[in-house]
Amino acid sequence: MSNHHDTPGPADEQAVTLRGPAELADALPYILGFRPTDSVVLVTLHGERARFGGRLRLGIPGSPREWPAVADQLAAYAVEAAQGRGSRPDGILVFLYQDPDGAGETGREVMERLRPFAQRLRTACGALDVPVVEALCVSGGRLWSYCCPDPRCCPPEGTETVLPGTSVMAAAAAYAGLRVRGSLRDLERRILPPGPEGTAAQARAFDTVGAAIVPEILGGGRAEVSTRTLGLARDLVRRLDGAEQAPPATPGAEAAADALDDGLISDEEAAAVVLGLQDRETRDLAAGWTEEAGSPSALRLWRALARRCGGIYVEYAAAPLVLAGWAAWATGDEPSARVALGRALSVDPGCHLAHLLQEACNQGLDLSAVRACFGAEPAAREPEGRRGVRAARRVVRRAGPRVPRQPGSVKALPSGAARPGGGAARGRMRRRGGRRDSGSER
Repeated sequence: MSNHHDTPGPADEQAVTLRGPAELADALPYILGFRPTDSVVLVTLHGERARFGGRLRLGIPGSPREWPAVADQLAAYAVEAAQGRGSRPDGILVFLYQDPDGAGETGREVMERLRPFAQRLRTACGALDVPVVEALCVSGGRLWSYCCPDPRCCPPEGTETVLPGTSVMAAAAAYAGLRVRGSLRDLERRILPPGPEGTAAQARAFDTVGAAIVPEILGGGRAEVSTRTLGLARDLVRRLDGAEQAPPATPGAEAAADALDDGLISDEEAAAVVLGLQDRETRDLAAGWTEEAGSPSALRLWRALARRCGGIYVEYAAAPLVLAGWAAWATGDEPSARVALGRALSVDPGCHLAHLLQEACNQGLDLSAVRACFGAEPAAREPEGRRGVRAARRVVRRAGPRVPRQPGSVKALPSGAARPGGGAARGRMRRRGGRRDSGSER
């Protein structure tokens, strides 16, 4: 995400021309920052050259009964978000990603099963006078077009997807310094509980620590609990700093790094910090010093704490998840930030800070504008309670027209507003060390 508003000059740009469904499907992971799985993605197109604009991603609803309402809401959100940023889309691309179920289902059967959903998305966009230029289903390493009736270019058996790393888009992305951060499942795995064994041990720690903390808070010791929580969190960040890791380059290396972090934090320590963060003022104070503490290590801590929240304690994950989203955004990892914020909203749809940070991402706000809301020292901010969240809300609302959250399952999960990238016809990227074109909607 660009943190400034300078439009790059021609000398810094590389034009990318995408031709055909296979190249469109190949480009999408570079636009999102990860390979989508079990997802519906809408990308808006702008201008005569059909440049990519905003993009929205949502998990494909499991029940076909939900498809009509979700399609209508996604189409409305995509158009309203683009208009809110000052550019009504001239077209929309629709992508459906879902692998076969493993019980003998084929990619083509997935495509046919999802056809009614794709058709409803096309009609929903058309009802808003924004045509769907292309609708693709990607499944089992092959892709199908719902729009092209010509079997010569779109055969019934589907077309093989482009081998990763071999396309013109891959070359342009490498030149621009962009990378795909694994699959959506890889990103989600870093913030989800590992399994029932760890969950059971952590649940016992939550029970034990909670039995001590709750009476203390009810007895007037809320400020002491908050101070102790933040102090322990700082200690844990320093501990992780002492075990500094090189940025893992593969999902396997990420899993090993996360396991190492998990081993550095006891169940009781994790329970004490997670329970303390359930106090919103304490959580907001933690957001204030996250960057001061060192964003990479703070991000490792919040992810590790989110992984400890499973079973009946899954809702406790909202606080560390929103902090993980903030820390990831601060380190420039916007895809991971969006995944963490989406997960926070899925476990707690009423988490206001997650909504605000997600909306700030969607509006393409300068990170420093939001960072300043949490920059005050804790001693100065504590009497004001949730000053950081209130300030963040004012910054987001001043940034431009607000897109109303959609009702139902869509409101917590849109993971994009616009980001410039490739186009259905052309796109632009800058060389490594520069920023992506900031002249488009983000």
